[in-house]
Amino acid sequence: MNLMDLTIAEAGRQLRARETTAVALAEACIVRMDETEPSLNAFITPTPDAAMEAAARADAELAAGRDRGPLHGIPIGIKDLCATRGLRTTAGSRVLSGWVPDFDATVVTKLEEAGAVSLGKLNLHEFAYGTTSKNEHYGAVHNPWDLSRHPGGSSGGSGAAVAAGTVFGAIGTDTGGSIRIPAALCGTAGLMPTYGLVSRSGVTALSWSLDHVGPLTRTAEDAALFLNAIAGHDPADPGSVHAPGGWSAAGELGQPVGGLRIGVARSQFERVQPEVAQRVADALEVLRGLGATLTDVQLPMLDAGLRLPILAAEAASYHQRWLKESPELYSEGVRRALLVGQGVTAVEYLDALRVRREFTEEVRSVMASVDAIAMPTCPAVAEEIDTEHQYYMAVLTSPWDHTGQPVLSVPCGFGQGGLPIGISFAGRPFEEALICRIGHAYEQATGWWKQHPAL
Repeated sequence: MNLMDLTIAEAGRQLRARETTAVALAEACIVRMDETEPSLNAFITPTPDAAMEAAARADAELAAGRDRGPLHGIPIGIKDLCATRGLRTTAGSRVLSGWVPDFDATVVTKLEEAGAVSLGKLNLHEFAYGTTSKNEHYGAVHNPWDLSRHPGGSSGGSGAAVAAGTVFGAIGTDTGGSIRIPAALCGTAGLMPTYGLVSRSGVTALSWSLDHVGPLTRTAEDAALFLNAIAGHDPADPGSVHAPGGWSAAGELGQPVGGLRIGVARSQFERVQPEVAQRVADALEVLRGLGATLTDVQLPMLDAGLRLPILAAEAASYHQRWLKESPELYSEGVRRALLVGQGVTAVEYLDALRVRREFTEEVRSVMASVDAIAMPTCPAVAEEIDTEHQYYMAVLTSPWDHTGQPVLSVPCGFGQGGLPIGISFAGRPFEEALICRIGHAYEQATGWWKQHPAL
C-alpha cells in the first residue's frame, strides 16, 4: 500500500512502530500534490517547505518520547477560510486576496498543538457560499474521480485533496452541507460536529448561527480522531459550548451496532436519483445484517422541503460593508446571493428563527425513539463543473445545520460514471461517538473507503 493510501489511524500505528516517519509521509503527499496539481486545483496556497520542517520536528519529538496524539506527524490541509499567522488567508475571494493575518484561527492552533503537519491552504467556493467550489478567482476545484465534475462545496478543496491522497485529513466548514457534500461527492468521510463543539474563532463567517467547523477524512475512525484534536470550548467564540464530561468522538469505535435503533427518513429517498436511493438502501441492509434495527421515521417539516432565509440574511449582514465598498471584487454568483440576502425582512428572519425551533423540536421528538437518523447525503452524484444548480446538492444537508446536531457522511458505493455516493447518520447533540461507531462498523463491513480515484 502506498503511504498516502493509509488512514490516519494506520499511519499513526506505523509512526509509533518506527515503520515510517513523518518526513516520509509528508514527502509522499508532496509527490502526490505535484502529480495532481494544478489539474485538481485543490490548493490555493501550498506550503511544502513548511510541511517538511514540521514533519522533521514531529519525528524528533516522537523519537524523544513526546507523543502529541493521533494527529502527530500526520499531513493535513486547512480550508482557506481559517486564519493562518503569516500566511495569506483569502476565503476564496479577491476581497481578502492580500490578507495575511497576524494570528491563527483556534482550530489551526489546535492542529499545531496536536502535531499535525499542514501542507497548505485549500481551495473553496468563494466565502464558503456555494456547493460546487467553482471559484472564479482561484479556479474551479475538480473532482478526483472525474475532472470534468465538481467536488461539491464549499469545502471542495478539502474533499478533493483527501480523496486524491494529497492529505490524510482536512478542515472543512459546514453551514448548509459544506463538509458533507464534498465528502459524499468525493468518496470520503465528513463529520459536521455539534454546533459550537469546534471553535469558529478566526474562521471567516458565512452565517454565525449555522456555521460549523469539522473534519473531512478517509474514514469515520479518522474523523473521530481528528475531531478529538480540534474540539473544545473557546471563550473567543461566543457560540462555543462545553462538551459533557468524558466526551470523545472516538469513544465507541469498534463497538457493535447490534441493538442500535436507526431511524430511516424514507421519504427523502424520493428526492434523490434512483441509483443513490438504491445504494443507501443497500447500506442500510448491511447495518441490519450487523444487528441494527431499522425503523422508518417521519419528519413532516423535512418532507415539506424546509428552506429558511437565515443563512442569506446573516451572510448579507456580515458582508454589508465589503459589499458596499468593493462589490466588483465578488464573483457575480456570490454578489447576487448576498444582494438577495439584503432583501430578507426582519419579519421573515424572525419567522425563520421560529420555524427553525419548531423543526429542531420535531427532530428531537423523533430521536427520542431512535439512536440515529439515516438518509442519503446528496440527491445525485457529482455534476459537471458548469452546472447551473449550485444549491441543488444542499437540499438534504441544509436542514441539519439548523438543528445543530452532529451528522456524519460516509461512502456507500458508486453510481453513474463510477462516481461516489454517500449515506448520512444524524445523531443527538454531542453523540458524535455513536454516529462514528455506526459509520465505522459499516465501513469495516464494506470497505468502500479502500477504493481510490485513478487520478
